[in-house]
Amino acid sequence: MGNKLKLEFYKAEDNSKLSLPLFSAHVQAGFPSPADDYVEKKLDLNELLIKHPAATFFVRVEGDSMIDADIKSGDILIVDRACTPSDNKIVVAVLNGEFTVKRIHKKDTQLFLVPENRNFPPIEVTAEMDFEVWGVVTYIIHKAT
Repeated sequence: MGNKLKLEFYKAEDNSKLSLPLFSAHVQAGFPSPADDYVEKKLDLNELLIKHPAATFFVRVEGDSMIDADIKSGDILIVDRACTPSDNKIVVAVLNGEFTVKRIHKKDTQLFLVPENRNFPPIEVTAEMDFEVWGVVTYIIHKAT
């Protein structure tokens, strides 16, 4: 498979808390506005990003078959195995014993794993293939450029 990605898996910690300040003022993407000098409440990133701690994993990506979905080499995906995969979702799948990240697409009775890079062709999943959706990508974490 020429369009596979190398993935590293990490288990999500469900017992840690990290509360960070959440400012009550919104940040303007257009013209700047004056910032408020107080914090409204604390935000726990685990509570925000992880709905099913026992079924959630972090996956580090290596490869470029999903760059047009803004998934770059080195990014970390939050993958929830308790979420039901559906058409047009980005999933981590096992195809013939190898992990890959692709967008799942169903067309009539056909199922495709679609890369988000025009240099890679879609993969039609057939009955002869060993295939399983391992989990649904819920968030993509990467460093701002």
